[in-house]
Amino acid sequence: MSIILAVNGVVETYPVKPAAQRHMQVEAVEAQGNNDQRSSSSDRSNVAAHNAYQQQANQDQHAKPALFARDLMTSPVLTLSSDSTVSDAWTIMTHRGFRHIPITSMHGTLVGMVSDRDLLRHVPGLSTGTAPVQAAQHRLAEIMVTRVISATPATDIREIARTMLSERIHAVPILDGTRRLVGILSARDLLRAIANHGPLELWT
Repeated sequence: MSIILAVNGVVETYPVKPAAQRHMQVEAVEAQGNNDQRSSSSDRSNVAAHNAYQQQANQDQHAKPALFARDLMTSPVLTLSSDSTVSDAWTIMTHRGFRHIPITSMHGTLVGMVSDRDLLRHVPGLSTGTAPVQAAQHRLAEIMVTRVISATPATDIREIARTMLSERIHAVPILDGTRRLVGILSARDLLRAIANHGPLELWT
């Protein structure tokens, strides 16, 4: 299943590099290693590089079954409406230990995401309790990120991990076939899975 991109609730498919292209890159590098080895058979570094690429190719051919978003996501998900305030979001984050909160419209549609960094960037005094009352009452609709990358429960977590790295995001909402929010997968969830259930196949 693909990664999904939504901007202000309008859905598009996020372009994820197909696995076949990654294998082609490995094979191309391996071929280059062969040429280098023939041209300089005494160069130990070329031989070592060739062996490393060959081992990686063999590992790719015998890859373990993938885990999916549904296996690691946190569910149910606490959300806030777009007319909630910065103060509302900060209170939940500090009391519940969250770093990201999905934002929904009055109809329950995912329309944005807000992180603790978003809140602090717009109202720096939140962390010290010195934020002006007026600033803390700004609506989340004014500061939330509207370009939201999401996934489905059946999305391979390797695709999600690659997307997190390339987009520099730390949480991905998980939506079902009706675009209903059913979970959220964060970088912390991935790290917890590696610590508790490793090794996981999370190459990029």
